Amino acid sequence: MSEGVLALAHGDLVTPAFLPDATYGVVRALDAEDLERCGVPAVVMSTFHLMQHPGSSTVRALGGLHRMAGWRGPIVTDSGGFQAYSLVRQSPRQGSLTSKGITFQPEGASRPFQLTPEKTVQLQVAYGADVVVCLDDCRHPDEPESEQAVSVGRTIDWARRGKAELDRLMAQPRRDRAAPRPLLFAVVQGGASRELRRRCAEELLRIGFDGFGYGGWPLSGSGELLIEMLAYTRELIPAALPLHALGVGHPESVARCAGLGYALFDSALPTRDARHGRLYALDGTARPDATGWLDYVYVQDERHSKADRPVYPGCPCFVCARYPLAYLRHLFKTGDVLFQRLATAHNLTFMAGLMAALRG
Repeated sequence: MSEGVLALAHGDLVTPAFLPDATYGVVRALDAEDLERCGVPAVVMSTFHLMQHPGSSTVRALGGLHRMAGWRGPIVTDSGGFQAYSLVRQSPRQGSLTSKGITFQPEGASRPFQLTPEKTVQLQVAYGADVVVCLDDCRHPDEPESEQAVSVGRTIDWARRGKAELDRLMAQPRRDRAAPRPLLFAVVQGGASRELRRRCAEELLRIGFDGFGYGGWPLSGSGELLIEMLAYTRELIPAALPLHALGVGHPESVARCAGLGYALFDSALPTRDARHGRLYALDGTARPDATGWLDYVYVQDERHSKADRPVYPGCPCFVCARYPLAYLRHLFKTGDVLFQRLATAHNLTFMAGLMAALRG
């Protein structure tokens, strides 16, 4: 796998790179300095959630996402389409999805929200994102091909409209000329159909974007990585253009997709695993491009109650440098919030080390 560099407004992003999800503008339990100590190169924030809490007017009043969160590195913002789609599909009474865009009203919200291809680009630009993602019509891979075809048609149309809107915003005479143009990514949909994936990729390439994302769930109904479709989608996109494996975050899945040539990864899995007491470790000296290299340490296990050692030998994180495993178990068992911070820092340092190893 080859190393690449994305030149972004808030610094170069060396790829392949894993980006933790900072859904509401925060990686749970960590602040910006913690993230820097863990070697996190960039984060992903959710347009869908931020437009509701704290609200777009608050984000703008605070000077954008970087100033609000105290984060100095690059920020990728998603389009919000995936979350809005999930909400509408689970509860059609809470919204609708048409060729114009997505309208939704989460439970407890005082008013409906609308995401159009233009609106999501406007929001992401106003937030100060380094990478803006076009709105796409997301579907589960198990949905019928007729539905996937509708998704592909909408995704292509919405991507064209999203690019036109970014061009319009960048051409505005009152725009701050010191702020560089963000990169614009489009999302390749098509479910499990090779023909639809090919059609979507070819049409998006004709429109022209700075990078692309793998759209739809990357896992089958049984939880298996859809490696064949991920590989095929990578083949459809020229190697010079970065491809984001949206939602891929299991360490073994990241390693496999990086081997296919994917540049970016994001997921809440490593941080969620950490909060639930599942810490990542290396099993022996095997490299991540081999097999049998990933191990788990479950801190709640009784056998760790007197373990005067780090999570695993040689771990470079600031947690393992200072605290024994038995202490982490003690924090977990007593429910102290410090456990969440230390465990999350460990797993994210692990992911940063994994990406460095994959870059070779």
